[in-house]
Amino acid sequence: MRISLLSWLSLIPLCSLFLSFLVFAVSGQCLGKQQSLLLDLKNSLKFNSTLSTKLVYWNESTDCCSWEGVTCSEGRIICLNLDSESIYGGLDNSSSLFRLQYLQNLRLASNNFNHSQIPPEFGNLTNLSYLNLSNSGFSGPVPTQISRLTRLVTLDLSTLLSISSLRLESLNFATLVQNLSHLTELYLDGVFISVLGIEWCKALSSSLPNLRVFEHVILFSFRASSFFLTKASVSFSYSS
Repeated sequence: MRISLLSWLSLIPLCSLFLSFLVFAVSGQCLGKQQSLLLDLKNSLKFNSTLSTKLVYWNESTDCCSWEGVTCSEGRIICLNLDSESIYGGLDNSSSLFRLQYLQNLRLASNNFNHSQIPPEFGNLTNLSYLNLSNSGFSGPVPTQISRLTRLVTLDLSTLLSISSLRLESLNFATLVQNLSHLTELYLDGVFISVLGIEWCKALSSSLPNLRVFEHVILFSFRASSFFLTKASVSFSYSS
């Protein structure tokens, strides 16, 4: 039996509706608990509402999977992008952010956390494969709890500031990298590292066999020596 062209054309709206349903089913309606966690996060953060393009529009009247900066899968939040949201002040250790257990991708770059320390509770987000805290104004030691993020593929702690107070100490560094066997991209531009060059290379080669990318030339200074890391190469220069 032949189907006329007109009949086929009449099916197009139905197909479009079906495809829209499939897209919705994949992203999913935001689960109630997930939305509550995001609203709690928004209420706990200080940010400039005139400059915000994401947080300022989050509200309980709309589904959180439709919010700017939020990506869902089956109603669960898997990606949170709050880059350049004019966030300022600290990030509380009890923040609801650390209860978003399905997160795989977290971006908090280019904010101002006012020289507060990176909360060790980041280590609770064990599904993360991508974590970007670059140029966010964190200071103090990088917490060893980051080593719990065993699925991390990319970790960015870099800063463009000429003087950074974020530091990675010898013991912290060894603990940090020992479990991150999937890490392929590590950005530490501007981070103060108190690790001897030979210790650095040994730790990287033994714990991070897949590490292959250093996007920028990086200068690390410590004690009386310094060394440069360039993409796919390492060279040292020591001062007397």
